[in-house]
Amino acid sequence: MIGYVKIGNVNIERTAALAPMASVADSAYRLMCREFGAAYLVSEMISAKGMVYGDKKTPELCAIDPAERPAALQLFGEEAVYVGRAAYMLNGYAPDIIDLNMGCPVPKIVGNGSGSALMKDIPRAADIVRETVKNALCPVTVKMRIGWDAEHINAVDFAKAMEQAGASALTVHGRTRMQFYSGKADWDVIRQVKEAVSIPVIGNGDVFSAKQCEDMYNATGCDLVMIGRGSNGRPWVFQQVRHYLETGELLPEPDVQQRMKIMLKHAALACKFKGERQGIKEMRHNFAWYIKGLHGAAKLRARSGELNTLDDLRLAAEEIIAANRGEENG
Repeated sequence: MIGYVKIGNVNIERTAALAPMASVADSAYRLMCREFGAAYLVSEMISAKGMVYGDKKTPELCAIDPAERPAALQLFGEEAVYVGRAAYMLNGYAPDIIDLNMGCPVPKIVGNGSGSALMKDIPRAADIVRETVKNALCPVTVKMRIGWDAEHINAVDFAKAMEQAGASALTVHGRTRMQFYSGKADWDVIRQVKEAVSIPVIGNGDVFSAKQCEDMYNATGCDLVMIGRGSNGRPWVFQQVRHYLETGELLPEPDVQQRMKIMLKHAALACKFKGERQGIKEMRHNFAWYIKGLHGAAKLRARSGELNTLDDLRLAAEEIIAANRGEENG
């Protein structure tokens, strides 16, 4: 039987959660993953300063659909005073959890002293956690990496300091900042963090299948597994995880027709939230993920810039189905 992990007062099923992914994990994406059984969802990154200074795009990032819960809103920032103020403002959106991004490796974020740059400044990171906890009406968690580079793997010390500062849980991506998303995630360091703290630890990195999810639970002892890139164009991975953990049986990948049906449902949701023009524009990279590995994918990817309407996407889906007809049986 599948159990639960408790983060503060929030119960989360111990299957798999959706990782926060900038410009990917928007409302439509999150709802698709929830439909397939994602246990917990985290928003795209929200700039603390953007929140405080009233950036026009920020409210869209903060909206939580009732169907998404339990869900977290993720803040990033390098100054405790701004992150604390932003956390106070986020209370108005009633997140179940506020997650602090201390793991993003992108130069634009790191260059400002945010994201994984905070792995190099434990006192500053701890101040940010304390200030957020003081202002939030919900549990506060931290998403981190294992260190800055191979010579500075400080995940255990960092994790202990975040726990002491008041974090209710930690998500550990098993790579250094300098690895970005290359190389292999070090699950052993995730295990070391789990053994060093008493709060829940969520494992993240190199989980693309139900079997790998089980492997991460076994190898690290983590309380929950988080899937990011493994869900790109594959929201059904969460259903596969749940089914496998319950029964030991591996579910097959959906056939091409099912895959395109799911993709079009995702696109319709994106259009509902953002309007057809913007929704389809943002669906282009998702479409490329949904068709990855299929016949005709390369040709359609090259033409993805021509996709402007839901009808364009429907025609492209039909083209993929036609190109793959008979392949799955023969």
